[in-house]
Formats: sequence, C-alpha cells, structure tokens
Amino acid sequence: MIGRKWVFISKSSPVLGMIAFTSVCSSCEFKRFNCSFINLWTQSAFCGCGDRMWSSNSARSRSRAVGCCSNPLTDALWRKQSDRKGFIRCIKMPQGEGKMKLAPHPKLPKGKKIMLIILDGWGEQIPDEFNAIHRAETPIMDYLKTTAPEKWRLLKAHGSAVGLPTEEDMGNSEVGHNALGAGRIFKQGASLVDSALETGAIFEGSGFKYLKEALPNGTLHLIGLLSDGGVHSRFDQLQLLLKGSAKQGFKKIRVHVLTDGRDVADGSSVKYVQMLEDTLEELRGEGCDARIASGGGRMKVTMDRYENDWNVVKNGWYAHVLGEAPHRFTSCLEALKKLKEEDPSVNDQYYPPFVMVDESGKPVGPIVDGDAVVTFNYRADRMVMLAKALDDEQFDKFDRVRCPKIKYAGMLLYDADLKLPRNYLVSPPEFTETSGEYLVHNGVKSWVCSETVKFGHVTFVWNGNRSGQFSNTLEKYVEIPSDQGISFDKQPEMKAIAIASKAAEALRSGEWDQVRVNIANGDMIGHTGNLEATILGCTTTDKAIKIMLDATEEVGGIFVITADHGNAEDMVKRNAKTGAPIKDKQGNYQILTSHTCAPVPIAIGGPGLPKGVRFRTDLPNAGLANVASTFINLHGFEAPHDYEPTLIEVVD
Repeated sequence: MIGRKWVFISKSSPVLGMIAFTSVCSSCEFKRFNCSFINLWTQSAFCGCGDRMWSSNSARSRSRAVGCCSNPLTDALWRKQSDRKGFIRCIKMPQGEGKMKLAPHPKLPKGKKIMLIILDGWGEQIPDEFNAIHRAETPIMDYLKTTAPEKWRLLKAHGSAVGLPTEEDMGNSEVGHNALGAGRIFKQGASLVDSALETGAIFEGSGFKYLKEALPNGTLHLIGLLSDGGVHSRFDQLQLLLKGSAKQGFKKIRVHVLTDGRDVADGSSVKYVQMLEDTLEELRGEGCDARIASGGGRMKVTMDRYENDWNVVKNGWYAHVLGEAPHRFTSCLEALKKLKEEDPSVNDQYYPPFVMVDESGKPVGPIVDGDAVVTFNYRADRMVMLAKALDDEQFDKFDRVRCPKIKYAGMLLYDADLKLPRNYLVSPPEFTETSGEYLVHNGVKSWVCSETVKFGHVTFVWNGNRSGQFSNTLEKYVEIPSDQGISFDKQPEMKAIAIASKAAEALRSGEWDQVRVNIANGDMIGHTGNLEATILGCTTTDKAIKIMLDATEEVGGIFVITADHGNAEDMVKRNAKTGAPIKDKQGNYQILTSHTCAPVPIAIGGPGLPKGVRFRTDLPNAGLANVASTFINLHGFEAPHDYEPTLIEVVD
C-alpha cells in the first residue's frame, strides 16, 4: 500500500510499476531493497547507513520519485530504515544553498591539509621488461605499496566503473577525471552515442534537424578519428551515422579521416580506411555520392588540445575546409601507401595532411557555403579547438582564409559553459554537485595545478565539464605551459618537477586545505611508444611525488595518490589468451601506445592521517568514483549520500 510518507514493497511484488527484491548492504547488515522504478527518470535505492544500494545501467545519480510525499516531482532518496520491517522512506532532498552543506564526519576531524596527486596513465600490470613503471626507479611508490598494505589498494578505471559500455572499453583521462571529481558514475560519451544511434533518436534530435537545413543541395562532412579504439570515437558509430544520414536525405557525403595508431596499433590505419571505403562504396551503390575528402595523422592534423599547438588545427582547417595540403592523392589508401614509402619512419599518428583530388586535380571535398559539418568524436578534449574554429565568427588563432557559412554540430556538447559547439547530436549527461563544488560550499580551499596537456582534466573535466572556478577566493587554478613543438619523449621529464615544487609551496603556505595536481608523464610519454623515455618519465614522476610528500610531512598533512587510467605499465601488444608479448613479421615486438584496462593504485598516508584509518575490505570492485567520498571524509565531512561509498573506515 502507499501512504503519504511510506511505501511498502514485498519481495517481487509490483507496486505502481515498482519491482523489488531483498539483498544485503555491503556497508552494514541491513537488508536492502533493489528497486526498479519503471518509467521514472532514474533508478536507485539507498540503505539506512547512507550508502547507495543499486542503480540501473551502472549510471548512478540522485534518484527521483513521482508522487512521493504528496509532491508529484520531488528529488528524493529511497532509504531502508533500521526498523527492518521492509519499509522504504522517501526523504526529500534539501533545496537551495543548504543542500550543499555536508555533515561533520563522526570520527574524522576537520582542518587537515590534503595533498591529492593524480598520476596520469599509471596502472598496475605484469612486472616485466615492457612495464615502464616497473623498470623505472620509483622508491617512493614502491615503499607505499610494500610497507602499508592497509593503506594501498587497486581501483577499477575502465569499463562500467567509469560509465563506459563494456569491460573491454579502456579508460581515459576524461572519463577518469569525471569519475574522480564527480564521485558518481554516469553514462559516458560512447554509451550515450550508442543509445542514440540504436534507437534512431540521434536523427530526431534538434542537432540533426539543424544539419538537415543544408538539404537538399548541401554536402554533409564528417570529421573525426578513424578507429575503433573507443577512446575518442568508434568505427561502428561512424558507419551507422553514415548510413543514417544517407537515409535522412543527404545525397553527397564527404569524410575527413584522422588516422590513429595511438589507441589502436600503429599501421592499422590501412585496415580502417579499407573498411570505410567498403561502406562508402555500398552507399554509392544506393545513390549517395560518398567519398573520403582529406586526412592526416591525429598528432599532425586537427586533434590538438588545450591550445597547445594551433598549427595542428590549422593543418586540419586547410585540408578539410580549404582543400589545401602539401600532399594530393586520388585515394586515401594511395595516400597512406605513398607517404609511408617516402618516409618509412612516419607512423599513423604523424601522417602529414593530405587531400583527395579528382582526375583533373581538383579537391573532391572542400567545405563550402551551405554545407553541413559534424565532428564525430564523442570525447571533447581533442575536438574543442576545431569546434572553436568552425563555430566562432570572431576566431583569431590563425588565418582561416575563408569561413564558409555552414550548419555545424558536434557529436556531443564539448564545453557546456562555453556552449561549444552551439549545436550537437547527442545531449550530454548531467554533471552537477561535483566534489569541487561541495568543497567550496563547505569552506575548503583548493589549489589546483597541472601542465597544459592535463590542466583541463584536473579543472574543467574534474568539475563536471564546467569551465572556470566555483569560487575566486576559495580556489586557485595554476597552469604550467607544456613543452611545444617537440614530441614528449624528447623531453620526458616534462613539467613534473615544476608542478611538484609549486604544489609543495602551496601546501607549505598554509593557505590551502587541498592541493590537487595531475602529473602527466606516464600517459603523454607512454603514448609515444618510446619505452626508454617512458621509463625516465616515470622515474621523474616518483621524484615529483617525493617533493610533494616531503611538504605533506612538514605540515602534518595527509596525502592521497591515485591515477586516472593505465598506460605506462604495459607498452607491448599481448596475446589475449596467454598474455605473451606479440611480435610482427620481422620479429620485432609490437609496441602498445594506447591506454589499458589495468587497475590503478590508490595510496593514503601522512602524519595527519588519524590513527585507525585504513581501506575497507568489503569493496572489491571499487573504482575511481569512490575516491571523492574518501577525500571528503579526510577533510572531516560525511560524503554526499548519492556519492559512491568511501574507501576508508576508522577502526577504534
């Protein structure tokens, strides 16, 4: 029966579309109800101890109920009460400013200084010759791992733990920092796009309707990474977008391909181009003039990020938009073959820009007035700069020569605060009430720093894809310029020591309650495939950690060290069944430049860590989203009820 405040649900009995069954809370001994709220916005249940019990599709957010407490639309937590009589009480969420105030932790004091260190691309894997972290000199990380097992553990950083569709989906810096900062698991880019394509909703939304304003005469241009690496884009999604667009009326389509070799094996671009050509030939057979128009390697053309090198985007603009490039070919396969013959050292990431031309030498697909354009990458960081060039009439980072009047949409909204792009095909997940916002509302002062290539991750991405600071007085964001014009393996120390030194200075100043940094070496150098340089980068990272832990020791603070995903720990392709390294036909080991699905470490410690604090042992599948509750606890507060459970417990 249903009353004003209480809902009774018995095992497997439906009540107003609600189905439930009992199980046991992982944090206490209460029985819990796993509830499937049919036709409600989200699906979730909470135990009386405050931990979330369950939510559907592994995409967890605050539950909402319809008709609870005589209020038809009320934000609510469904919580099992300690009377154990099978009742769930609907507790109305506080509204306005008060809802951001956190309760004091019953056992952990406020006022501790916390050094929060994110190691980018630092996972745990087989300790062999291809593990750059294992081979590096890392006495600090080794010490933390071996001397205090109750304060060191592994976390999941891939697949469903960070909102990605399958356990085969490797993590990345974007979803990793989203989970770390938000404290919850949301469906991420690939999952959102998959759903929109499977249901056809992508073609019914306002973004695609905007593109269709280019019909009947406009060409549809698709620009993005040609790969099934699953980090920035996926080939199967491009196929569905191509076929769906043709059915929606586009009779002329041009694809501008960016070759990968980073999230997938180097040399695989030929395979993906051939697969694309097969799809385009099929479309041509159905009456759609579909062709590849331009291309280049992802690190040379279009896919720069954080305004590190606008020349990369300029290369893309000239090839994709103007139809101008130093290399011209009649087919993309010919381009890859001849460019490789001209320079055998070139790899998929670094192909120079090229354009396709017809028999008369005329480019087959420049972007002109009246055309429609889609950037089909779902990950934002390496599409934002091109989006600015396509969407901003006042753009001035390079001479665009001409700026065609087009209908442009991104696959997703890449920057919510900048409203970039203005049109997009798939609506993004909601990222609100992130840990940074909670800290500000509870008076915790944060100093945040990284170098350019990861600065956006530890700020914008951490804050739920939100630009700017929550407070100009309680927060300070510091960016250290990354090296420009060289591959990161040429200077593998990067800016780790500079970041660590500034972080140590910030903590020692006494002004900041939390110092948060990202150290990029493991990821950025790991992506180059240069094993020896990555080893040196990891050694430098450990030296940087020591600088920051020394400062933590001096101020009597607490440190939390973790990572966003794996990379440097495994730099060779392996046999999926045996784990043995794979060699090519010439007998050379096949270098792995992509992220991995490896778990990542988390370590806590420092003189300020209260006695009795240790990692819980009842959360074997914990992931990055559990970290936020953990450091909020260490600041002396109870974590928000809708956050993933804390990793720590206090033993009396």
